[in-house]
Amino acid sequence: MIINNLKLKNWKNFKSVDIPLSDTTYIIGPNAAGKSNFLDVFRFLRDIAKQEGGGLQKAVTARGGLSRLRCLHARSDPRIAIEIDLTSPSGVKWSYALEFGSEGKGAQRILVTQERVTRDGVELLRRPDKDDRRDRTRLIQTHLEQILANEKFRDLSIFLSETTYLHLVPQLLKYNQQIGGQILEDDPFGQGFLERVARTSPRSRESRLNKIEKVLQIAVPQFQELAFDQDEFTGRPHLKVRFEHFRPNAGWQREDQFSDGTLRLLALLWSLLEGDSLLLLEEPELSLNSSIVVEIPEMMEKIQRRAKRRRQILISTHSEALLSNPGINALGTLVISPGENGSVIRGLTEREALAIQNGFSVAEVVLPSSHNRSAKQLSLAL
Repeated sequence: MIINNLKLKNWKNFKSVDIPLSDTTYIIGPNAAGKSNFLDVFRFLRDIAKQEGGGLQKAVTARGGLSRLRCLHARSDPRIAIEIDLTSPSGVKWSYALEFGSEGKGAQRILVTQERVTRDGVELLRRPDKDDRRDRTRLIQTHLEQILANEKFRDLSIFLSETTYLHLVPQLLKYNQQIGGQILEDDPFGQGFLERVARTSPRSRESRLNKIEKVLQIAVPQFQELAFDQDEFTGRPHLKVRFEHFRPNAGWQREDQFSDGTLRLLALLWSLLEGDSLLLLEEPELSLNSSIVVEIPEMMEKIQRRAKRRRQILISTHSEALLSNPGINALGTLVISPGENGSVIRGLTEREALAIQNGFSVAEVVLPSSHNRSAKQLSLAL
């Protein structure tokens, strides 16, 4: 499925949002404008829809409670609302809307104040219904999270539950054994990335690693070979690479010896090759040389063209190198700007779109509008 439009009310930085989305969308903005919070909308819906250990209450609690989710500028109406319009591969039009807030009395429970689902314009669900009014405790759960209640729109629930987010932190992977810490649910920072690779069927794993190997041979100096390995004593999965060396069997290194850039590029490529669910990428340029970063949009597009089913990718970035790629679609660029009443998100103006059509890059046309105008004064503050 592809999410065509997103509406928000009182979500974190955003008091009000109504914005179209493309199959590949670049989200640009200065620090603390709300890029991560924008992506978190889709993680939030995923956390609700998960059949194992999901649900509205857990999704809200995991983010620090309702007060952490609600926009500080929400004065007259404190309820939080999310609405998405989607299209399935077969052309079916879906719409899902959720509004929730505090009960306002007693136990101050978080209650669903509205939940609505339509399929090709036909309403399949509207809450609260008569059963909810009879028993308000039912409103602590969405129907999206309930298998017995979402039968008519389970395709929508499954799609949202399969959303992928990976913002790999190389040190967590390199020092995983020494850290020995608990891996966060859904492993957003890649601490369990190797276990994820190990769980993949051998045929699919080999195919993906072969494709990644070809990229690394170009991107990493003296790189020759990438392989999956499993420790014969502990059973721990590993990735190993071989570099050029004067001795034929020398030059092998495991992931704890990889550079940060190699690990992040490897994880990025794996995520792009893995499945067809909604993919959220946060600053994929980190740790990578600018000559590699500029090629990321083209790599994504090439993988998409070869895939059986095109997936939707949302990317947050403020990388000049990445946004200088001439292949980026102007219609797939969103700009977030902080304002007096919360952050504002917009598409490109006619003037910006025209400039890009005439050969300028998104980096040249749009990125300057996201720069912090006070940045040049930073040294004066010291």
